[in-house]
Amino acid sequence: MKKYVYYFGPQGTEGGAEMRNLLGGKGANLAEMNRIGIPVPPGFTISTEACVEYFKLNNKLP
Repeated sequence: MKKYVYYFGPQGTEGGAEMRNLLGGKGANLAEMNRIGIPVPPGFTISTEACVEYFKLNNKLP
């Protein structure tokens, strides 16, 4: 099963700047800032792969 959601927050960070193509610019930068200790609110990023799959499946969630 593919991973479509990546978390960032006090418990850790899934992703970073190196995952820009997968997380998009904002998602990758928020994860990277959290990873290096810059305070950002906890959150998550839905990957670009999820969007591609959504459209492939005629607007249905993967």
